[in-house]
Order: sequence, then structure tokens, then C-alpha cells
Amino acid sequence: MTDPAATTPTGAVRAALARIRECTHPGIWISVISDADALRRAEQVEARLAAGEQLPLAGLTLAVKDNIDVGGFPTTAGHRAFRYEPAVSAPAVQRCEDAGAVVVGKTNLDQFATGLVGTRSPYGACPNPIDPDFVGGGSSSGSGAAVALGLVDFAFATDTAGSGRVPAALCGIVGVKATYGSISLDGVVPASASFDCLGVFARTVALADRVRRVVADPVEPGAAAPLASGLDRLRGASIAVPTTGFVRAAVDAPTAADFEAAVARVQGLGATVVEVDLSALFEAGRLLYGGAFVSERYAAFGRFLEEHEDGADPTVFAIVTPARGIPAFELAADWARLRELRRRAAPIWARYDAVLLPTVPTTFTLREVAADPVGTNARLGELTTFCNLLDCAAVSVPSGARPDGLPLGVTFYGPAGSDPELARFAADFTGEPEPDPGVGPELVELVVVGAHLDGQPLNWQLTDLGARKVVSTETAPAYRMVALATEPPKPGLIRTEVPGAGAALAVEVWSMSLAALGAFMTRVAAPLAIGRVELADGSWPLGFVCEGYAAEGAPDITAAGGWVNHLGAATDGSSVH
Repeated sequence: MTDPAATTPTGAVRAALARIRECTHPGIWISVISDADALRRAEQVEARLAAGEQLPLAGLTLAVKDNIDVGGFPTTAGHRAFRYEPAVSAPAVQRCEDAGAVVVGKTNLDQFATGLVGTRSPYGACPNPIDPDFVGGGSSSGSGAAVALGLVDFAFATDTAGSGRVPAALCGIVGVKATYGSISLDGVVPASASFDCLGVFARTVALADRVRRVVADPVEPGAAAPLASGLDRLRGASIAVPTTGFVRAAVDAPTAADFEAAVARVQGLGATVVEVDLSALFEAGRLLYGGAFVSERYAAFGRFLEEHEDGADPTVFAIVTPARGIPAFELAADWARLRELRRRAAPIWARYDAVLLPTVPTTFTLREVAADPVGTNARLGELTTFCNLLDCAAVSVPSGARPDGLPLGVTFYGPAGSDPELARFAADFTGEPEPDPGVGPELVELVVVGAHLDGQPLNWQLTDLGARKVVSTETAPAYRMVALATEPPKPGLIRTEVPGAGAALAVEVWSMSLAALGAFMTRVAAPLAIGRVELADGSWPLGFVCEGYAAEGAPDITAAGGWVNHLGAATDGSSVH
């Protein structure tokens, strides 16, 4: 039976600290919070809850990869000499703390986030939490293991080549890689600044996506997260997959069999699966380490490594320091090549709602990685490295297990801004309820009365911006509705202060981000406007209103009770006056 005390923030933190102390798995932590500090932070959360604050992450415990700043913890990026004490937390971490989460420690990583294996750290290798003879994936190795072992509720990763997805697949958890720019990278030690992203590990899609929504920056590109199709689940979705021949050649036998089963599961959930030539994606992925883009890593920390070689991981040093000699014209050429590959890949995102791939093609033992550190690492990233170069969002979810019990995973990919849709696809695949779209400080409600209603001709203007219908309801009994002479036809909602002259009219409430609302408002033309609308429950959210002059000479359709009723009456030949 669950201890009721463990459901409070202090109880949850105490339980997490006990699990951390009892865990013998090596290589997870670089620093762990003191009991006194952790409990102080948890008590502050309890006080805020008692004061009536709404905290969507209240009492959840968080581990942070040690290339992300957290106030009160040193940042090392996996190099002891690099250590510094940040004055403040990275904005993403701060938003989690503001939402009630408690950071309990900083996790181990492949040094300077350069690697996908979890072995390139002077703080020790972090092996697979299911079978320690195998790698657990990197560079966010400690974060992946901490979540997989149940030490924390969720953890931050960084993801440039796949570090928010490879550990997720190898550890049997969920990994969300958000749209580039939708989560601030302030307070994050750069690896490759053009392609770095933050990621979230959790044991469910719902929690990982909730955290993503909490930390998304509404003023950054991609924060509005428009949906490609407005689909709620996989039913009716069009999913692109690589050809059968490619899969069989690219992955090992257990992964191929698991992916075949995953495709069948997606089809069973109502999606249409189409085999597509995805070569442009994988060509783009090879540019990350196989071309001049590695010079960005030298720009970020290469000189530091040269000056502090004693503490450098030999493989990281050997990858990064030669990049100082890459000429600028090669970098320019690779950017030109990437632009061409983005052009080639664009039709994929236009024609399909998502791409489904195995997250990793295979796995390796620690011994195999030690014998071939570069080759094994490259192999693990063959299906992930394209993601940020092509500006994609991604969600990796568990899909099965190998005969030896090691986890397997698949990843849903979509274009920039498709984060919420991918989360719903992933939740459908795993059998979870649909993620809650109402979490996050950036969401606002909008009352819709006419052509933007669900099923009406302009509804796409909302769904393309990521808006979601919250409820069908009515206004307060203080409004009139007129039919405007527009194309397509629209109503005008006009408030009246004359007692008995108004009515309660059917409307819908939609939820969308502040950034999306700003984009949407540019489409609203006079006599319509966005103002405050009083609903039957007494609330006054934003919504469509109409200037009073538009009522002159316009048919009054108030008696119909709403726009859809009016359209129905017009269709069946009756009239409402």
C-alpha cells in the first residue's frame, strides 16, 4: 500500500533520496543534492500549494544533465577542470522549479555531450540499467539511467545527434526531442550551436510532453507548435516508413522484427503506412560528424580541450581537436548541401503526418565500444543524426525487447512544430491516454462562434496553429447574432445591454498558445475582432466579437441559438427570424 506521506512533495523527495542512496548502478551522478537542501525546496513547494498556486509539476523530482546550469549545483560538462558555479538556473530548469519540480542532482554524460554511448566520461561509464554489460546510450547517459531505474520522475537531456532518443531506446523509456528553438538554450553548454536542442526523459509520454509544454518558450520559434493535420490519434494518420529492403539492411534482426511489429501496431490503430525513400534524411545525418559541422564543437570547447588535455576523454579529444583545421569554405559547402537536402526532404513532411523509424539499429557491449569507440558510436546514430539538421521534432517510445531482454524503441518524427501531434501519436502507440494539452503557461482560451467552429470551413486556421477544442458551451444570455454578408458566410456576435433582448448562444472554446493567438489575430478582419466574451459560467475569455455597425441591415439570427443551428435551418428550407 502506498504511503500517503509519499504523495506530498516532501514525501516524494524523501523517497527519491532514499532510492538514490540505495541504488548501486555506477556512473549516473556527478553531483547530488543534500537532504537538507532538497527538503527545504520541497517544503517551499508545499507552501506554494497551500497558498493556492497551480503547479503542474508539484512534487515531481528532476535530474539534470550536467551541461545544463542549475543554481546551487556546479556545472562540469563532464570535465573536472571546466567546473563552474552558475549564478542562476537555465530557463528550462527554472520553469520546472517554478512549476513545482525539485532538482535532486546533476547527471553524468559523454564529455561535452560528444557521444552516443555513455562511456566517454572521467566520472566513469554509465552502463545499461537492464544489463550492465551493454551501453545505456549517451551522451545523456546518466539522465536516461536515472529515469529508467525510477530514481527520479523525469530528467533533462540535450540532443544534438540523438542524445535524447538513443538512451531512451536502450533504457526502455520515453524521450522527447523538442522543436529547435522552442525551449531556450540559455544556460546550456553548447556542443554544436546550430543543432543543439533540449530533450526530456520520462517513463510515460504524458509526463514527458507535460514537461515540454511547461518549459517551452512562447516567444521562441516553434513554441506555437502548429499541427500538421490536427489529428488526435493515429486513426486516419498517414505514416511514412523506410522500405523493407532498407530496414533489413540497416538494422539487426531483433530490431527488424520489432519494427515490423511496430508498423503492424500502427496500422492496427488506424493509420495508413506508406514505404517511402528516406535517403535524403540519412544523407543529411551523415553531415553532422562526417563533414565540416564538427568545427562547431571545436568553436564551443576545442581550445579548452587542447589546454586541458589531461582531463579530456581521449575519443572526444580525437574527434574535436582536429576540427580546428577545417577551412571555412568546407563549412559553407556543407551548409549548401544541407539546404539542398532540406529541399529534397520537404515533400515528406508535406505528404505524411509523421515518419516512423527504429530509434537505433542495434546495441553494443561495453567491450565492443572500447574496441571501436568511433565506429560503434556512429552506428548508434545512423537513424537519429538527421533530426536536428532537418529541423524535426521527435518522440522515442519503447516498442518491445530483444530476446535477451534489452529494450527496443521506435521514434515518431515530424516537422518543426509538430511536437503535440507526435506526442499524441506516441501515446496512442503505447496505449496511454491522450496527453493533456492544457498544461503550460503559454496556453490561452478563445471563444469561437462561426466559420471557425469544428467542422466549419475556416476551422483549419485554428488547427494549423495547434489549437485544440476544449468544450462546446453557451454565452451568457446577453448576445445577439447577425448573419454577415461575407465569403465564406460568418456570423457577428454582438453584446446587448437591453434586458431580454439577448440570448444564450452556442459557441466553442478552443485552447492555443499565446504565440499562435498572435499569428491567428492577423487573419481577423473588420467588422470582426477579438475581445472578451461572457460565457454561461460567468467567465470572460477572449473570443470573436463584432462591431455594432455591422448589425445595420444584417439578418438577425439570434433565435436560431447559434451559427450551426442557423445553417441547418437554411439547409432544410425553414427560416428563423
